[in-house]
Amino acid sequence: MIDKVQYWLDLCDEDLSVAEVLLKSKKFLHMAFFCHLIAEKALKAVVAHNTSDTVPKIHKLKKLAALGNITNDLSAEQLKFLDRLMPFHVDGRYPENKQAIAITLNAKNCKGIFEETEEFLCWIKQKLGK
Repeated sequence: MIDKVQYWLDLCDEDLSVAEVLLKSKKFLHMAFFCHLIAEKALKAVVAHNTSDTVPKIHKLKKLAALGNITNDLSAEQLKFLDRLMPFHVDGRYPENKQAIAITLNAKNCKGIFEETEEFLCWIKQKLGK
């Protein structure tokens, strides 16, 4: 039987390597999208670990944190980070939002997003004992 927690964390690791390639290639909007995916999958690992529920097919990061019962464990900075990632998931896909989001991204802030994503994933793994 597949370890559901490890499944989600393995996906995070794969996506992190893709995000790094996208960052180096200056594909900033795509990199930010992948960072959202990494946070989402990390939180889905928490849901799989902390509940007996089926991991929901949702993408709202704070909702996943709540479902995984870790909202109170998140720092104020981590909560802000999750808020910053949210527009990159859905809004960044549609023409009316894509351009406005894309112009806010540059090498410096995307490096910061990438590093915060790495830190968040590391924190989740520590929390899960992985």
